[in-house]
Amino acid sequence: MENRQNFPFVPFFYFFCLLGFVFIQTEAAVKKYQFDIQVRNVRRLCHAKPIVTVNGMFPGPTIYVREGYRVLVNVTNSAQYNMSIHWHGLKQYRNGWVDGPAYITQCPIKTGNSYVYDFNVTGQRGTLWWHAHIFWLRATVYGAIVIMPKQGTPFPFPRPEREENILLGEWWNKDVEALVKQGNKLGLPPNMSDAHTINGKPGPLFPCSDKHTFAMEVEQGKSYLLRIINAALNDELFFAIAGHNLTVVEVDAVYTKPFTTQAILIAPGQTTNVLVQASQVPSRYFMAARPFMDAPLSIDNKTATAILQYKGIPNTVLPILPKLPAPNATAFALTYNAKLRSLNSPQFPANVPLKVDRHLFYTIGLGINPCPTCLNGTQLTASLNNITFVMPQIGLLQAHYFNIKGVFRTDFPDRPPTPFNYTGAPLTANLGTKLGTRLSKVAFNSTVELILQDTNLLSVESHPFHLHGYNFFVVGTGVGNFNPSKDPAKFNLVDPPERNTVGVPTGGWTAIRFRAENPGVWFMHCHLELHISWGLKTAFVVENGKGPDQSVLPPPKDLPPC
Repeated sequence: MENRQNFPFVPFFYFFCLLGFVFIQTEAAVKKYQFDIQVRNVRRLCHAKPIVTVNGMFPGPTIYVREGYRVLVNVTNSAQYNMSIHWHGLKQYRNGWVDGPAYITQCPIKTGNSYVYDFNVTGQRGTLWWHAHIFWLRATVYGAIVIMPKQGTPFPFPRPEREENILLGEWWNKDVEALVKQGNKLGLPPNMSDAHTINGKPGPLFPCSDKHTFAMEVEQGKSYLLRIINAALNDELFFAIAGHNLTVVEVDAVYTKPFTTQAILIAPGQTTNVLVQASQVPSRYFMAARPFMDAPLSIDNKTATAILQYKGIPNTVLPILPKLPAPNATAFALTYNAKLRSLNSPQFPANVPLKVDRHLFYTIGLGINPCPTCLNGTQLTASLNNITFVMPQIGLLQAHYFNIKGVFRTDFPDRPPTPFNYTGAPLTANLGTKLGTRLSKVAFNSTVELILQDTNLLSVESHPFHLHGYNFFVVGTGVGNFNPSKDPAKFNLVDPPERNTVGVPTGGWTAIRFRAENPGVWFMHCHLELHISWGLKTAFVVENGKGPDQSVLPPPKDLPPC
């Protein structure tokens, strides 16, 4: 595998994907690649099933770019489902039209139609990813985005011998969309996944999967960079390599102060880059991933495995399994996340907002609502500040830009309407949960502090929250109820981790800060697909600024119609 530090980049990249061609235009030549989105039979466990794929690949192809470049992705949808693609973690300055969440920044691409995602990669470098952002289709429609630094800019850590993408995912033996529809009819969650995967393969611990194991060959004494992505739909995951330490150097495409650990914790939507030194006795060592869940809920606790294999070691050698943290290892999770710090160097500063213009407090709740059409007569629901988000039938950004009335309201409450003991004894009432497409309006260039508070309405649970269009600083976190008179004094305002997705701890809270300098409509939601479908989401309407380059760009001519 080539060293991507030496990948030959030039200013413009043309990616024509999903039943089309990819053109990478260089000064010397044009390279063509076939990219298809299609339904294919893929065998990973005991039988084949049709799934939606990009390029006929599972996971999909990696997009390699360099900081400062322009990317064009021509998406032609030939699947039976409507489709949209989200470029997870790319800020898309003033250009929400290419962000991708269906009915938020665009209407989906209908079967047989195309749409060109045209965007610039500005001020970002590292590991991000792309995935379907409609229904549960990201179960199989996802891939990595690798943004290399500008030419001549080295990594702020020792240069590795090679790098490898490690995509963690989930697998269902049956059509996941059919399972979701069945669950909705009952008012219950769909069946849990049948397996976890590493680069689309579950590993030899699963039946009928001997040939479906990812392997990475290494040489003793050399170091390797792993770009790890959690593309699972509903599970936070531990990841470790038997006998080898992991040195964390980046999260969510932001460099961190390096620290060494035996395992990492990575939530759905997050990315983590680690350095691995091949310093052990040459042999075969398992990489392994399994869920973290410290709430009294059932999970798919199966362990996915891949193999780190030293050069020259035959495949007959039995791999060694790593010792992963216990599935409910709360102490490890809290300690691990507390070690994450932004690099905060002169070249890569942590520009944490010190003055806050807008204080927000959002409670995360699960509940049960009446459902006359459900067989059980009720359905599970989720809410922020007791509001369950209702998806519109037209893109919110389009409604905002063209001032289309009646699509959404901008009266999302800054605080919950009914304060209570959020993490006390379990409550089964919804506390007046309301349905609505209600957004929060934010002034351009204002600074926002948002406290995300878990609650114990049905059960406490950890929630990974993703904000589109922005990075934010995780200035504080804690267990129990947030105390506004005491907890802010403990905030880290010097080198907090900068992320686009953050885990709210089980029965606890997380505080984030960001500057609202990207105008448009930006989705914010739990990245557990189950909770997204139950309504655990909202959006910010960031107003235009006064400058000529501080307004939302006009929509592209090929924006998909509703």
